[in-house]
Amino acid sequence: MILTKRRTMKNVFTIILSLFFFIGKAQDIQLTDEGINVKLDSILLEGNLLFRYENTSWISTDLAYSNEDIKRGYGRYFTYEANDTIKTIIIDVNKENCIAEYGFSKGQLNPGSKKLDVRKLSSRELRLLEIENKIRSQITDPKYGVAVPEGFSLNMILIPGNTGYRFYIITGTTQSNVIPFGNDHLFETDAEGNVKDWKKFHSRLIPQTTTVPNGAKLAMAIHSHLRTSPFISATDICTFKLYGKLFDLERLSVYSPAFGKYFEYNSTTNKISVKGKD
Repeated sequence: MILTKRRTMKNVFTIILSLFFFIGKAQDIQLTDEGINVKLDSILLEGNLLFRYENTSWISTDLAYSNEDIKRGYGRYFTYEANDTIKTIIIDVNKENCIAEYGFSKGQLNPGSKKLDVRKLSSRELRLLEIENKIRSQITDPKYGVAVPEGFSLNMILIPGNTGYRFYIITGTTQSNVIPFGNDHLFETDAEGNVKDWKKFHSRLIPQTTTVPNGAKLAMAIHSHLRTSPFISATDICTFKLYGKLFDLERLSVYSPAFGKYFEYNSTTNKISVKGKD
């Protein structure tokens, strides 16, 4: 069963790579409805995976801070996938030991496993942390434009691939009534963590305000993309799944000037639909 899943993820990653090849050329290509749907399926799979990583990190760090013993020894957290489980480990201030581990199987909104015994970091954990640190040191180069807007934070997700890693940066916030779209990046690396390619999905931070005048309820979140980012992004879906539920929002609509269409994500059905320009 695990081998079947790994083969599927290889196919998904191939589709994702094809998607990013076409992104910069959307205005020059013609895609059939079937071709668009194939790309949207790959984006949805990646968005759901990003959400699993980020949701696990959110809940696990909240649990860690609610435990006084863990809170006192808290150094940092790290989230990774092991078989069908996404794990967040809490690492001590000396960066030597794991002092808590929370595991979430697919579909779980609360940890299915919790280990609070102090242990040494595994060889795999040490390797993933080494790769992440190497990528972080490279992306401080000003050419990448990675910045932290005032009042916001950056959340980083490392995902192993077939021949390297995908390293996402997604903006987060503790501000009320704001969904922090934009200011998101993807870095693709080789097996040693050397950055080979990168993409910025949005030109800037797009803070979606959920407060509507006269006490009305916001019907959906909406924003527009540049022609160079013609599709709704996996980071859009992840961010919306994280924050939309806080405001009882079910729909996110992204307008694509490259296609002259709206891509609408529905969190209840977990599907993306294509709609013509109104």
